[in-house]
Amino acid sequence: MAKRAETGRKPGRPRSEEAHRAVIEATSRLMEAMPIRNITVEGIAREAGVGKPTIYRWWDSKCALVMDAFLATAAPQVPSSVKGSAVDAVRLQVKSVIKLLRGRPGGIVAEMVGEGQSDPHILEEFRDRFFSHLLAPARAVIERGKESGEIDKTLDTDLALDLIYGPICYRLLVGHRPLDAKFAQSLQDRAVALLRAAN
Repeated sequence: MAKRAETGRKPGRPRSEEAHRAVIEATSRLMEAMPIRNITVEGIAREAGVGKPTIYRWWDSKCALVMDAFLATAAPQVPSSVKGSAVDAVRLQVKSVIKLLRGRPGGIVAEMVGEGQSDPHILEEFRDRFFSHLLAPARAVIERGKESGEIDKTLDTDLALDLIYGPICYRLLVGHRPLDAKFAQSLQDRAVALLRAAN
């Protein structure tokens, strides 16, 4: 098991914000060290140095906590800026998502989808939170590009997201081809062609 990091706080009951951060960080460490199926709320509480009631104060299930911990680590690695060229922003976001999912975060996503085959609640959390949070920057950029005329105004944004990010998820889950730099460049070029199709 991953060694618990020192928090530097004095003995005694931790403050609410401090405890929340400790739980997120502990969950992230455990996700790096072992498969999600082997992680338990008891193990997270022990790793974070808090009681189980503290965890259930904020999260109603392990999968909700795992998703929060994943997003806390992954989301900052996907650019959220909506300034400048919308098409250039989409290129950067696609490149960043592929780079992110190439490492351990990609393995975590695959594990969550796998666990979801026997636990529909995990898939629900994954759909509602992973796509809504991690892909929110891409949605915002596409909408801005449609408003400015840089991107085809008739394009369905949800369909565009599926067409752009679907191949990434397919390669990640099936594993038939690599998520490498060549794929990233090719997908960026195809995404731009799609977004500008009617221009």
